[in-house]
Amino acid sequence: MTLFRTLTPVLALALGLFVAASPAAMAQQGPLRITITDGVIEPLPFALPDFIPETGGAGDYAQQITRVIASDLSGTGLFREIPASAHISRVSSFDAPVAYEDWKAINAQALITGAVSASGDKIVVKFRLFDVYSGQQMGDGLQFAGTPATWRRMAHKVADQIYARITGEGPYFDSRVVFVSESGPKDARQKRLAVMDYDGANVSYLTDSSSIVLAPRFSPTGNQILFTSYESGFPRIYLMDTGSMQVAALAQQEGTMTFAPRFSPDGRRVLFSLERGGNTDLYELDITTGQSRQLTNAPSIETAPSYSPDGSQIVFESDRSGTQQVYVMPASGGEATRISGGAGRYSTPVWSPQGDYIAFTKQNAGRFHIGVMRSDGSEERLLTASFLDEGPTWAPNGRVIMFMRESAGAGGQSSLYSVDISGRNLRQVTTEGPASDPAWSPLLP
Repeated sequence: MTLFRTLTPVLALALGLFVAASPAAMAQQGPLRITITDGVIEPLPFALPDFIPETGGAGDYAQQITRVIASDLSGTGLFREIPASAHISRVSSFDAPVAYEDWKAINAQALITGAVSASGDKIVVKFRLFDVYSGQQMGDGLQFAGTPATWRRMAHKVADQIYARITGEGPYFDSRVVFVSESGPKDARQKRLAVMDYDGANVSYLTDSSSIVLAPRFSPTGNQILFTSYESGFPRIYLMDTGSMQVAALAQQEGTMTFAPRFSPDGRRVLFSLERGGNTDLYELDITTGQSRQLTNAPSIETAPSYSPDGSQIVFESDRSGTQQVYVMPASGGEATRISGGAGRYSTPVWSPQGDYIAFTKQNAGRFHIGVMRSDGSEERLLTASFLDEGPTWAPNGRVIMFMRESAGAGGQSSLYSVDISGRNLRQVTTEGPASDPAWSPLLP
């Protein structure tokens, strides 16, 4: 599915999904803006009247799309929807003039209006965003077109545009999460790979539960997934093509176990851990040639590697100092520098897409935490605390983290949660059953 932005929508009619500038849009940018800081943020109140159905078959789509947009925005903790019952104005036409005074009267700071049309196998969604207090439209009006099956994606696209315009941050709603779906008792869990929208909708399963699978990771383009499987009886890394669903084993060496894989930023190489003779080191594999090279050579356990966004450095976990800690080294190998300095054990480090933070799992004083630090180890900040939190993964915009949380006790269940990098807005992600090992995709094309 392809996304285009163009001033001539006719050129993209044959595509599954496109974005076009609305001819009637105003280009002027209003002053409305949320500045995201580490402090407590008062959610910005917005009004979102139901989108107008412009054709006979568009009514249900219009309501569903409106609700998904509202859920996306409200779910960030940065926005608060003003209920429809409080609206004074009623929007009856997409092109109707905005009664700004009516929206000011209910303290709406942003107004979102939209319309939906449906014809055959095509749906068109268009929207406008207004700064109520300045009385101006914010940016261009846009429209998206796709098939009925893509209506949720179009809603996420609209919400992404609104979020980005008001916050100045990159979008992340139109993305997917691959994870491990779990079933069965805690001492005999069955696990299979699954993929879903970032908000838990549209779940599909990629593997069956005949063998244990762990630690899936999307490629930078989202068309491949790395994961670890026990299909052979020992952990080995595999590569799945998400289009053809074909699976191939990688880096097979007799008498070894491989695990904890992760793509390079260009998608051509894979970092992973290889265990041989009781010793675990980091290796890098060229996917095209199948050639691998060893990056570390130490009697300690080196694992959970992650590239920096520019591919020049690697962050990883090692117990070379006696306990699990986080280290950074050049991507070519060489001397590693420990960056974790607080009390406790550090694991599962992963570089943010922006390169400004490294997320990690920390265990200290009987509690688990998800935290972030700068790439030199400074400014450590713990975002969560529970019986067991682990395995952070970054949203495409580098401002939200998803992770696994497991409850205590013999009947403890694993669930997915998200939190922003200031530690605010901790939320459970709805899944059909227990879930673990989330990995966020890039924005969908």
